[in-house]
Amino acid sequence: MRILVAEDDVRLAAVLEESLVEAGWTVDVVHDGRSAYDRLLRDGAYDVALLDWMLPQLDGVSVARRLRDLGVASTPIMMLTARGDVRDRIEGLDAGADDYLPKPFDLDELLARLRALHRRGSLANEAPVQVGDLVVDPVARRVARGGVDLALSAREFDILYLLATHAGQVVTRLMILDEVWDGETDLRSNVIDVHLAAIRAKVDKPFGTGTITTLRGVGYRLEPTAPR
Repeated sequence: MRILVAEDDVRLAAVLEESLVEAGWTVDVVHDGRSAYDRLLRDGAYDVALLDWMLPQLDGVSVARRLRDLGVASTPIMMLTARGDVRDRIEGLDAGADDYLPKPFDLDELLARLRALHRRGSLANEAPVQVGDLVVDPVARRVARGGVDLALSAREFDILYLLATHAGQVVTRLMILDEVWDGETDLRSNVIDVHLAAIRAKVDKPFGTGTITTLRGVGYRLEPTAPR
């Protein structure tokens, strides 16, 4: 995973670089907006860009806006700023940022958000997954069964997509925690069971089918052919 960090505070940039490298990222650091813009425009290999708002030469919002105006949409952008006003957040998001984190921030939260952005960006060109009459579209974040659109929450969608991409295989609770919650909930918690029950109530029950099976003590499986 490769990330561009644009931060003019040299000490903070060093802390971010060290933490991201420890978390498994390949990190490039620049200290002004013009360099960030040139890197992102020239090099499409970044999985995520982390931009400070108040960069010299070209601020982070302007970097995001110019890139989006040029059609550079494949790299998710996280904006860091000490400006916490709601209007500022709206301006950053409207400029094309995908997420926004005010300073001072918790480093663990930043890493979790960056992982989420990376997952979201990695799905941008993925084709819909079809299992029987169930279709899960990661780009539109749309789920349909037999042509009927189903309304799932963000977490329910992420769990179902994980199961659909591993149809016929066992998906362990640990896999779900790592992929959907970034390991940030207790494995002993019943939160996964609660979400699976909600998914079944929307995906299976109205259609009289049993798409998702539970393998006690192991995990869950999305059946390629759902029993009725």
